[in-house]
Amino acid sequence: MKRIGVTGHRGIPPEALAHVRAGLRAALCSHQGSLEALSSLAVGADQLFADIALDCGAELTAVIPSGDYEQGFTAPGELADYLRLKRLATREVRLAFPFSTDEAYYAAGAYIADHCDRLLAVWDGLPARGHGGTGDIVRYARDLGRPVTVIWREGLLRD
Repeated sequence: MKRIGVTGHRGIPPEALAHVRAGLRAALCSHQGSLEALSSLAVGADQLFADIALDCGAELTAVIPSGDYEQGFTAPGELADYLRLKRLATREVRLAFPFSTDEAYYAAGAYIADHCDRLLAVWDGLPARGHGGTGDIVRYARDLGRPVTVIWREGLLRD
């Protein structure tokens, strides 16, 4: 089974959304054979990746950074979307952090990079805004020698 993980921005500009969707779909649906998709199910790139992976027939592994992770989904519909995807996951990996901290987010991203064969990064190429952000996880994965595919519409900045 091939394993593809994701890291990416929570805020994807509307003008980049179609490009990001197409890039994720191309990477996930063109795969032959069984596929495991690893995601922390955060708002934005993680949830978009998870939805597309499920549409493409992948088994979803939810990597939950902390015990209070659900409390971070505060905008209307965010928690419902997260819980829907979590229910559809074949497997759940819950990290031992009690609270959602930068350290917990970094650990979740590192877990995904450690356990995937390829990492998809919905990333504008800029440094992470906090420890454990997309730029940090891309660097970590590259340091491991993992193939990283960056999906982003050039010239746009994240929200």
